[in-house]
Amino acid sequence: MILGRTLAVYFSARFLKAILGLFLLATVLIFLFDVLELIRRGGDREGFSVLRVSLISALRVPLLMEQVIPFTVLFGAIAAFVSLSRALELVVTRASGISVWQFCLPALAVGVGIGILSVTAYNPAAVWLQQKSDDVATGLFGSDQSFLLQSTSDVWVRQDGLDGESVLKAQQLLDGGARLKGVTIFTFDKSGTFRERIEAKDAMLGNNVWDLYDAIVYTTERDPQIYGKYSISTFLTATEVRESIGSPESISFWKLPSFIELAQNAGLPAYRYALQYQTLLARPLLLAAMILIAAAVSLKVSRFGGLGGMILGGILAGFVLYVLSELAEDFGGAGIVPPMVAAWAPGVFGVLMGLTILLHQEDG
Repeated sequence: MILGRTLAVYFSARFLKAILGLFLLATVLIFLFDVLELIRRGGDREGFSVLRVSLISALRVPLLMEQVIPFTVLFGAIAAFVSLSRALELVVTRASGISVWQFCLPALAVGVGIGILSVTAYNPAAVWLQQKSDDVATGLFGSDQSFLLQSTSDVWVRQDGLDGESVLKAQQLLDGGARLKGVTIFTFDKSGTFRERIEAKDAMLGNNVWDLYDAIVYTTERDPQIYGKYSISTFLTATEVRESIGSPESISFWKLPSFIELAQNAGLPAYRYALQYQTLLARPLLLAAMILIAAAVSLKVSRFGGLGGMILGGILAGFVLYVLSELAEDFGGAGIVPPMVAAWAPGVFGVLMGLTILLHQEDG
């Protein structure tokens, strides 16, 4: 018997409701914990208010939730399968001649659809909201602000210019690498001798020059000098700055291909950005794998027991895929494994694992 349209729509709606409900619950919990953490870090700082940190958290939580999407699909699908099974709806469906592969199709369609929408629409929106969060947070957390923002931990970048080499560190990267905050620069002359140390609140990248604002210049020859604006030469471009300091997650899906091309044309390694792009492309497959794993661990649950084993199985399956994803990300980001292989391997492994278990359970 073929699964009818009405039944397919009904099953799809049940899966979508369970997944979205779990996603919203996780969003609320992460938002509350994030607000409490921001209050702890910034409660005694000038400009602090609960409304401000709530807005900061609300704007940056969507990007944080991207990491949770696969697990909400996994556990949401498990909850939907268990609910349908306990209500005997799956029992009646299977008794009418519809196979497990047929009533898994609506769930797979929902998973793949969520994956496509999360990549093409949700990711660009989340990145844009994160940038707005950075703007709202500017100046509130001072030297501790890097934990909020698009930069990674402190990274020193060597640059060259007309006046000689220098080494730069920034706590915050904005405007695609054209603007930095919390800047420290050590400059050297053309012979490699140390010349001065510069600390500035803001830095704007111009035409082969960094314009530093509210700068303090330290040298071995005189007392520290304060400047409203101070400039040093550089050959860096905004792309090179972002490649060196920025996080791949701070670039939206639609901008990643052009950014990867620019980085490669500049002679810079783009492994992390290629990995991020391929990971986003592979997300629908990963979510399909989560649906199959959910079916594998939950369809054998009876009406009267087995819930604990099902939950444990789901947790173990999610943990295995998480570890595999992290290992693949580390190898792919370092260039040891091609980014395409690193990004697609967890999804392929998950699909094969889910199909193998289902084939064993249903067809022996």
